[in-house]
Amino acid sequence: MPAAVKGSIQIEGQEIIISNLDKLLWPEAGVTKLIYLQKLAELAPFLLRRCRNRLLTTIRYPGGIHGSFFYQKNAPQPLPDFVTTAEHEGIRYVVLDSLPTLLWMGNLASIEFHPSLHYIGQTLPCEWIIDLDPSVEEEPRIMEAASYVGDCLSSLGLESVPKTSGATGVQIIVPIHYGITFDELRAIGHFVARYVTEKHPDLFTIERLKKDRGNRIYFDYLQHYSGKTIASAYTPRAKKAASVSTPLTWDEVRRNPKPSDYHLLNIGARLKQTGDLLEQVPPQSLELILKHLLNK
Repeated sequence: MPAAVKGSIQIEGQEIIISNLDKLLWPEAGVTKLIYLQKLAELAPFLLRRCRNRLLTTIRYPGGIHGSFFYQKNAPQPLPDFVTTAEHEGIRYVVLDSLPTLLWMGNLASIEFHPSLHYIGQTLPCEWIIDLDPSVEEEPRIMEAASYVGDCLSSLGLESVPKTSGATGVQIIVPIHYGITFDELRAIGHFVARYVTEKHPDLFTIERLKKDRGNRIYFDYLQHYSGKTIASAYTPRAKKAASVSTPLTWDEVRRNPKPSDYHLLNIGARLKQTGDLLEQVPPQSLELILKHLLNK
């Protein structure tokens, strides 16, 4: 990324005002805002692909990850000319569709990027995401749990891509053919959740109340609604390790990595080696599963 000149940088013909480049956003990892902007530029080809044409919510940490934070849905003002927006239910969202927009948001200390589960102006889900949410801060069984879910999906004839949440959990993404409804996706999710929970009752739960989960991992199949968001693949997270939500291979999952193994300081080298793992799995049909499940 070009070096800063008089408080601004030129990116793709756009001038972006930048400030406080020596501000430590992740103190433990030594990541300043300057380093963060450089790493965002590395992540851009991957993160933009996952957020493009979706409603975007960001989480901003102006004082760094240990300071106060807030969720940003409405586009912040003043808005540069190169930033495009989309309105949904009275909220004017930023559309993350370019490197200048991404770096402008990075300068505002937007650390986490959470896109909607549907495209702008559409009402149907654009992908299926299974969220495995630990009930404890450090869960050594999370990759084991993900592997069981992956095996279940495989038995249904579905390819999937696991990814670290960047925090404590794991999400499993199933690229799907467009046309399925949110209600249908939740029905399939409930079927898979019930299966793995009955097979591994000490590991999984579908109990919604956290106080009733014990130390079991919550299989969240209920999050698929219009307007809901989830941490994007390739988004940084506000964790001490400066972790990044990172797609993995199933072989990697079986080696039991930690989410903190993938972070801003090594993600660029990894992506040069692996490419976008999410692009290597084609969209798949869920019609046959729905036919049997809903007796259509």
